[in-house]
Amino acid sequence: MKSMIIREQEAGQRLDRLLGKYLNRAGKGFIYKMIRKKNITLNGKRCDGSEKLAPGDEIRLFLSDETIEKFSEISVQPVKKTGLDIIYEDEQILLVNKPSGMLSQKAKDSDESLVEYIIDYLLTSGSLRREDLRTFRPSVTNRLDRNTSGLVAAGKTTVGLQMLSGVFRDRSLHKYYLCAVSGHVKEGRRIDGYLQKNEKTNQVRILECKREGSVPIQTEYEPLAESGGYTLLKVKLLTGRSHQIRAHLASVGFPVVGDGKYGNADVNRMAKREYGIDSQMLHSWKMTFPKLEEPFSSLSGRTFTADPPVEFTRIFGSIH
Repeated sequence: MKSMIIREQEAGQRLDRLLGKYLNRAGKGFIYKMIRKKNITLNGKRCDGSEKLAPGDEIRLFLSDETIEKFSEISVQPVKKTGLDIIYEDEQILLVNKPSGMLSQKAKDSDESLVEYIIDYLLTSGSLRREDLRTFRPSVTNRLDRNTSGLVAAGKTTVGLQMLSGVFRDRSLHKYYLCAVSGHVKEGRRIDGYLQKNEKTNQVRILECKREGSVPIQTEYEPLAESGGYTLLKVKLLTGRSHQIRAHLASVGFPVVGDGKYGNADVNRMAKREYGIDSQMLHSWKMTFPKLEEPFSSLSGRTFTADPPVEFTRIFGSIH
């Protein structure tokens, strides 16, 4: 018999989902069969798998050690040690300033991404035990393109992940980006349109009118500084779609400097020659949290800022 006491990291998820992670080599049919036969109980009572777990709950698995070993595997990907630029950390969440060139999440099994670096950091710091990975894996809740830098939010617990997912989904958390664009932007605007994505090429088109497969987008920007034919913009995403900022700004004549997909090749060559720019100048700069209840009330209304890469200061000087 195996007894499991639910810890803070695991609380907030359904019993059947936790069991699916713990017995990750077993099928759902096996897990539900063990529940029906009372070989798995919750707090000493019959359960059906839909129960929401709380800290201190006890799960008992009346299974042999051999069976548990057969159906349970802990997977930890070894990664090169990378110092994370941590902007904020508490018991529930982590805010990291992701560098350009790093994946937010892996695209294939052999990739190393910010998620793996976060797990390695939490294991090393003692905030996470290897055993915890049987039932919970920290993850990020907003994904930036590989070559976009800046703030990424990650959940250290199930409750933390659920809170972050909620405020990103309902857009009560406000996100602000910095980007350098080619041209002189005289005033701020809110621009609307429709975005259509080609999944095969991973590229999007901006449309003026709705078409099949397109989604509405809104982007708000204001100029902060200008230098050498480039304008520094503060951008607020009113909708959050793939490649939205880069494609939307390019569609109104202000391509992001260094953007090889939607930008201007001549502008990019000049920026590389003059300032050593070889990546898109787009940075997730600030996040402002909405009013939150416990255990997140300390985050209510707070704004967190991630310093942009040095390439921004080469062009525009100090940025506040």
